[in-house]
Amino acid sequence: MFTDRVDAGRRLGARVREVLGPSPDRLVLGLPRGGVPVAAEVARELGASLDVLVVRKLGAPSQPEVAIGAIGPDGAVLLHDHGRALDPETLDGIRRRELAELERRVRTYRGSRGPLVLEGRRVVLVDDGIATGATALVAVQAARAHGAAEVVVAAPVAAPDARDAVAAVADRVIVLAAPERFWAVGEWYEDFRQTDDAEVMRLLGS
Repeated sequence: MFTDRVDAGRRLGARVREVLGPSPDRLVLGLPRGGVPVAAEVARELGASLDVLVVRKLGAPSQPEVAIGAIGPDGAVLLHDHGRALDPETLDGIRRRELAELERRVRTYRGSRGPLVLEGRRVVLVDDGIATGATALVAVQAARAHGAAEVVVAAPVAAPDARDAVAAVADRVIVLAAPERFWAVGEWYEDFRQTDDAEVMRLLGS
């Protein structure tokens, strides 16, 4: 159990540093919004730079908190089996809605920062947890498409099957806990209040 995202980030950062060593040449990328406070602590522990990679979960029509897939910054869509089972019209509606929010976040978070340049960089993708793996998978895909030389995924907690799915495509996955009885990321935090845009901007120094 983690107190909050800062506590989780500090503990995760110590583990990432143990595995990777001090890494000032690496770039730590938080997955917004909840992954950014965790990533800020990981970046601090590594002595690395912090930035953001905007991806977006695609939620089920009747249960938006349940991921049927995810969408990346280039509009690429990754779907789980239950996402593929949706009728095309419903799926397209979800995709359009989430793409609009993704584009809004890119404009808000990047602002004057300019486009994200990952060519030849060794990156650490950080989220506050990995439930289905959809957002982590599409983030890995996006990082590689942007030319990242190495992609490590780190999270405080993950469902074992999701962790394994991400491990199949990332260069390394680092998690503190992968409990067999996994229901939701939030159950592993005492304080899992939503991270807002202002907090993301503050942490990014924007």
